[in-house]
Amino acid sequence: MDPYDHDLERGVRNRRRMLGDAWVDKSVANANAFNADFQNFITRYAWHEVWGRPGLDVKTRRIIVMTITASLGRWEEYELHLRAALTGGGIPGVEGSGHVETRLSPDEVKEVLMQTAIYAGVPAANTGMSIAARLLRELGHELPPQPATEVENPGTGRSYRSSDMPALHYTVREARHHGAPEHTVVLSHALGADVSMWDDLANALAADSRVVCFDHRGHGDSDAPGGVVTMAELADGAERLLAELDTRYATGPVVWIGLSLGGMVGQELALRHPHRIAALVIANACAGYSAEGRAQWQQRIDTIEAQGLEAVADATMQRWFSEGFRSSQAPTVARWRRRVVSTPQAGYVGACHAVKNHDALERLPGISMPTLVIAGGADEGTPVPMLQAIANTVPQAQFVVIDGVAHLSALEAPAAFEAAVRTLLARV
Repeated sequence: MDPYDHDLERGVRNRRRMLGDAWVDKSVANANAFNADFQNFITRYAWHEVWGRPGLDVKTRRIIVMTITASLGRWEEYELHLRAALTGGGIPGVEGSGHVETRLSPDEVKEVLMQTAIYAGVPAANTGMSIAARLLRELGHELPPQPATEVENPGTGRSYRSSDMPALHYTVREARHHGAPEHTVVLSHALGADVSMWDDLANALAADSRVVCFDHRGHGDSDAPGGVVTMAELADGAERLLAELDTRYATGPVVWIGLSLGGMVGQELALRHPHRIAALVIANACAGYSAEGRAQWQQRIDTIEAQGLEAVADATMQRWFSEGFRSSQAPTVARWRRRVVSTPQAGYVGACHAVKNHDALERLPGISMPTLVIAGGADEGTPVPMLQAIANTVPQAQFVVIDGVAHLSALEAPAAFEAAVRTLLARV
């Protein structure tokens, strides 16, 4: 008979690799006549038969063990395996100890616990987070304070509220590539929408640019004071937000991309505060209405004040989206209908007054920065001739028509909208 127990030897080797020599040496030193058989058992079967199996890499096995021990509240085992995961089984503070390829980063540990919270419960994940934070500090990781409102959320970035009143909610996505962002882009949404209108475009542009999205006054998570609002007030509020961004990020002039209401605010902003704007996109917007158009806006205001936003929601969807899109993307349309109805009525009506009274066409020759005007070929709210008039008036403006789409062109045709925007960015 082979005098050596190879399973035990292999188990010891795996155990040392996973937990580190210091821990295993301590465990062996504590063996006695009572627990030696048990130590032999777990070394052979747990550390050789299971940890030594093919099929899963070591990091995956670490994640599984951490999740199970946290879920069951086996906190001694959890801490043991967490420490080993963070050090690769090495000695804390000793350079070169442990196995780098088996380590979990603090971010990976965080994701394990986020997943645990969903499937095993928040209390378990909360205790796991506390233990992990303590260990990270012991191991020399800095954990600076950070408000929960400034958490980086995948796909949306960090969320803030402006210091100005009424406060504006905004999100910041940093450029995913290394180094300084090529541009800072600010996305300004349509009447009755919110920052989520820009999700596709914002995530695409964040490949190489810092991307800021904000909720207009009275929309989304921004403050919603009542009363009539002018386009000049909306533009001045936007300028104060840009000033705050410049203080926080040293952005300098930004690329402003506005659709519908956002495009009107962009016009006024470029005229009133040109030093803040490096380039301008005006999409599916107007520069002013005729007397008949203003009367229609007043009728909308009267209807909403008498019956609520529900009374105009269906008509809004018909303007926003083409017939083909409404038929093929019914859940998306339903979601945006709910978004309109949930907009604070005072905020919506206030912005309606700003749109009704907007009058910038004769002043547009004063816009001097590179400008792109985008129209939707099937947009009945702001038809192609209305956008063509803007492009003809703004000096050296580019003009693009996206065929077949209605008012929310960025939602109906995100790829075409992005392609048009990138032609402008290439000029900045």
